[in-house]
Amino acid sequence: MIVYMAGKKPISKVKRMRGFSLIELLIVVAIILIIAAIAIPNLLRAKIAANEASAANSVRKIATAEVTYNSAFPTVGYAAALTELGGPSVACNPSSTTACIIDNSLSNGQRSGYQFVAVGTSTGGSGINNQFVAGSAPLTFNNTGVRNFCIVTDGVLRVDPGTATPPPANTVALCAAYPLTQ
Repeated sequence: MIVYMAGKKPISKVKRMRGFSLIELLIVVAIILIIAAIAIPNLLRAKIAANEASAANSVRKIATAEVTYNSAFPTVGYAAALTELGGPSVACNPSSTTACIIDNSLSNGQRSGYQFVAVGTSTGGSGINNQFVAGSAPLTFNNTGVRNFCIVTDGVLRVDPGTATPPPANTVALCAAYPLTQ
């Protein structure tokens, strides 16, 4: 349509407006799906790496808590179970059964996609727990993590890459067989 004004040239042509075609929309959707397919595995790997870093740090905290527990309760030695290192989340009164050294979420045995255990044992018949082992394993292997971590009385963090096994807290020897972290 051409608009004329009294004796002057046409001002503008009015065009019919068109939307996007179906092909153009499908191309945009395909590009978005390709970008998502590239990004999602990287996001999962980043989540696994963060969970593993948290698990390694938590195992170190458990080891520090075991040493603190041993100093606070020398007649008991190391804590016999992970729950003895924690306590209630409100108004915690330290004792040999609830030492209030680590937070409640860690002493309950799960955090950041990992499960945790800690066991103090007695050797030599003294009745005092003179060694401990603490370990962690992913809750869902290859989804929340891919490595197990453990630490024994010597305080050296060890890692077992690529196995879907429970946390290595059965024996000190099982954990000691793991390779050292670097």
